[in-house]
Amino acid sequence: MRTDLGWRRFYAAGWLATAGVSAVAFVLWRAHLREVEQRADDAERTREEVARRRAVEERLHIARELHDSLTHSISVINVQVGVAAHLARKRGEEPAAALLAIQEASTDAARELRSTLDTLRRDDDGGGAGLDRLPALVDRARSSGLPITVAVEGTARPLPSGVDQVAYRVVQESLTNASRHAGEATATVRLTYGTGLLTVQVDDDGSAPRTPPVPGHGLIGMRERVAAVGGRLRAGPGPVTGFSVVAELPTAPSGGERR
Repeated sequence: MRTDLGWRRFYAAGWLATAGVSAVAFVLWRAHLREVEQRADDAERTREEVARRRAVEERLHIARELHDSLTHSISVINVQVGVAAHLARKRGEEPAAALLAIQEASTDAARELRSTLDTLRRDDDGGGAGLDRLPALVDRARSSGLPITVAVEGTARPLPSGVDQVAYRVVQESLTNASRHAGEATATVRLTYGTGLLTVQVDDDGSAPRTPPVPGHGLIGMRERVAAVGGRLRAGPGPVTGFSVVAELPTAPSGGERR
């Protein structure tokens, strides 16, 4: 009788030990499964970020090649037209109006292409314009007839170079669009320094249509720049009138700054 009781106790202890080991093994298995899933999610996000960054870098590379080629071709046209105009004057003739128009247009186009190409190259090597050049940008826009108010909320602080450049380009493109499309309007540039985030907002009260804009090269370029530093961009008609651009740019490093 005593022997049977001992065996029952032994079996009960064995079952309890087995249940305990099984519970621990289940918990460890679940933890391992969550870790595997987390690693898979992290790997997928990393692949998406790398693919997005490479796509932006490839577009910039194509843009540089295209600008180099166009700049050379336009420069050749400008030189040839200049020679033709010079020979005409040497013969005592007045160069044709069309010839002079081509010369002027090619000169302007070459200047703009070189300026754009210089911007692309400076953005790549970290020497692009940042918010330290915002006052000069605002002064130029004001001189073109666009009244602008600048407001800063929070404490201004040094920014990662890529974020600094993107913030400047968002303001630059937004003010350029306002000057071109807003008509008789005023604009407001607002920089909000939050915890780990810089919000750049540019509003105008012009006569923009109340329908969502058709994305042009400027808007597409802004979205790509903002996405390249892990930010978000919203652009569309303002609450009542005009147009509004809001870029939210992370300022805290997360796995390295993306350029």
